[in-house]
Amino acid sequence: MEYVIPIIATFGISFVAIKLIKPIAVKAGLVDLPSDRKLHVGAIPLIGGISIFIGVLMASMFFIEQSQSFNIYLISAALILFLGVLDDKYDLSVKLRISAQILTASLMIFGAGFYLKSLGHIVGPTELFLGPVGVVVTIVAVLGAINAFNMVDGIDGLAGMLSLVTFSALAFLLSRVNNDWYLLPVLFIAALLAYLMFNLSWPKNLGKIFMGDAGSMLIGLTIVWLLVIGTSEEVSAFRPVTALYLISIPLMDMAAIMYRRLKKGVSPFKADREHLHHIFERAGFNRRETLVIITVLGGFLASLGCGAEIVNAPEWLMFLIFILLFIIYCVALNYVWQILSWFRRKV
Repeated sequence: MEYVIPIIATFGISFVAIKLIKPIAVKAGLVDLPSDRKLHVGAIPLIGGISIFIGVLMASMFFIEQSQSFNIYLISAALILFLGVLDDKYDLSVKLRISAQILTASLMIFGAGFYLKSLGHIVGPTELFLGPVGVVVTIVAVLGAINAFNMVDGIDGLAGMLSLVTFSALAFLLSRVNNDWYLLPVLFIAALLAYLMFNLSWPKNLGKIFMGDAGSMLIGLTIVWLLVIGTSEEVSAFRPVTALYLISIPLMDMAAIMYRRLKKGVSPFKADREHLHHIFERAGFNRRETLVIITVLGGFLASLGCGAEIVNAPEWLMFLIFILLFIIYCVALNYVWQILSWFRRKV
């Protein structure tokens, strides 16, 4: 019951924010236009990220205890949101985006003091301490999470639904140890629900909006922020290896597609239509079927991670299973047409 009022308030603020910002975005040209790679109809406002941030920001003033670390998070989130809005409007260069993301990671590390100090017991009985290298690993993790959720935002609802899965798992794991940060993912869940109503056109008369780079990068930053906090020694809500399961689909998709791009001799950040959701579509699944299948798969893997955390499964075993799952994922992509054809005959 303690979640009800924050959820209703955040949902309501985000919903109203979308209604108010839509006409402004259209006049300002903050819209997504159809292209060879973007197969939607008409100019769609790119305001999902802005509305989510407004909802979370305003609700947090009433429901989350203010602290220096939380204020630094809000500053970091505002910075990444601003970067995303500029990217949505002007299509910034990769170098500029990466530089700004590193700056945001630096605020988390040197401002709030949050960074990965250990990878746990993923290689056996000896804990893998990172020491000063943890700063570099954390920067890489921030870049990875931000760009993973940015890359997975390719069809209606996918980035929103996968982030709902991750935020739900984070809220559960953080609430188990009564950590104050548990309410932040709850607020994001409420704001995302408001966004998804418009993005998925339910009901149909609401009018479609997109999350935009601003939204996907804001989500990626927030998730990695909470992952670092949750794995810290002070909080110990879950082990570092569990974090892999919570963002498994965006992480695997990003790693696999960046490898394929490098293998072809092109930039790992070069946009294409080779993501997991594109493959499902070319195999004959419609977008709603693709959305449901990938979301269920992401939910299963996140639940597997949470379950392993609850029963305190050995970290090395969890890591080994995750690596095996990633290998299976990569091999399956090489035989994707045969696999999906068989799957369609069975459903």
